[in-house]
Amino acid sequence: MKNPPSVAHLPAFPGWLAALGPGVVWMALAQGSGELIWWPYLMAKYGLGFLCLLIPACLLQYIVTFEIGRYTAMTGESIWQGFVRLSPAFAFGLWILMLISFLWFGAFASAGGTALAELTHWPAGLDAKGRSLFWAGVSIALFVFALLSRRKTYHLIEKVMWFVSISTLAGLFLSCLNREIQPLLGSFTSALFVSPGLPRPWDPADMDKLLTALTFAGLGGFWTLFYSNWILGKGIGMAASGSTAGSLPDPADPDLADKGRRWRNFLAVDTGIGVVGNILTTLMTCFLAYAILFPKGLIPAGWTIAVEQSRFFELSWGASGRALFLFISAAFLADTWLSTVDAVARVHMEMVRRYFFSGRSWNDLAAYRITILILTAVTACTMLTDQPGELIILSAIIGFVGTVIYTTALLILIHGPLRRSLPEPLKPGRLALILLTLSALVYGVLAVIYVNERFFKIDFLS
Repeated sequence: MKNPPSVAHLPAFPGWLAALGPGVVWMALAQGSGELIWWPYLMAKYGLGFLCLLIPACLLQYIVTFEIGRYTAMTGESIWQGFVRLSPAFAFGLWILMLISFLWFGAFASAGGTALAELTHWPAGLDAKGRSLFWAGVSIALFVFALLSRRKTYHLIEKVMWFVSISTLAGLFLSCLNREIQPLLGSFTSALFVSPGLPRPWDPADMDKLLTALTFAGLGGFWTLFYSNWILGKGIGMAASGSTAGSLPDPADPDLADKGRRWRNFLAVDTGIGVVGNILTTLMTCFLAYAILFPKGLIPAGWTIAVEQSRFFELSWGASGRALFLFISAAFLADTWLSTVDAVARVHMEMVRRYFFSGRSWNDLAAYRITILILTAVTACTMLTDQPGELIILSAIIGFVGTVIYTTALLILIHGPLRRSLPEPLKPGRLALILLTLSALVYGVLAVIYVNERFFKIDFLS
């Protein structure tokens, strides 16, 4: 590594209860996009035609997320600092792309507002759009107050995410037990492995939605990089010191191999909680969308984007179940805004300090609060410009471009500078290299398919 960080003993693994958390934040944040919005949309419109792509798309993210976690756990610095070490110019360009991508992340708050608007039907004098934006503003105001009133925000976010994840999984699981939809489980399970085909002609206008569903089958885009922030916030591995300056494990540590193995196992499990939990959540929303929305031709869109899915709970528990689902969907769409604004603020702080305030005095708390207020103002402006679904797609397309770029950079970083710098027991192996290369290639192929479908329409099979 250029200008390598200092050397220190790798902290001992503190135990599973003390360490678990970043994967739960990952899972809860993922519940706010693909699981609630785009996969149910595809199920409602195309039935089981695309279901076989879900699990492979999620597993691709496992590989990428694990390596992001490995970098931060073994160096005590964020993945963005790793990209800076790889190339300051590249990291700057990637940061600008991320900045553009997150101009529209307020759409998740407005999508959550659609659920609260339907739940309350208040304020009475406003239409659906007006009520959605009103409740989006209320939820944002509450979250901003919570973020600005704390010196350390990670633990607040983790607690919120634990609640959202558990309540969502429990509610969806109970809904899937409804006897009326159980006969459809066999065909649904079969479609996980072999597509039964599309029940209606493919609409090219849905290409963006399909790409978003595949790339964000979990987090995806720049959101995946935030796993590094949560590893830092939780104090995993070399991040336990609480400093973001970074340090490498001391090769003279006699217990290094054992400590490394324990931390590697933790990352595998913690990443798995995020990915496997996300797979389960998405499968349940897909099953409910296929069983409830598809037969009735109900497609979630526009300013009712989180409303049609309330039928998931209504089937089992009537009006009270519908109200419960609207509340939960509002929670996990709004918590997407909460965790995103915190993570985006920290990335911007890190990069602004690196490129514009290097070597100068800097107040982290003041910078954080100023950045949160700026991002809140941006949210307030951009979520007025279009329906939440369209804004989420726009952000996702930009994020997909970033995914193709940073996955390749991650491959070079992990198996180049990081591998050379780590002591022998901690070096990433050949299997990790193969799997990460596979992820990079698949994202590259998806990019080629998307560009062809959008602009050239070349039939490569003819």
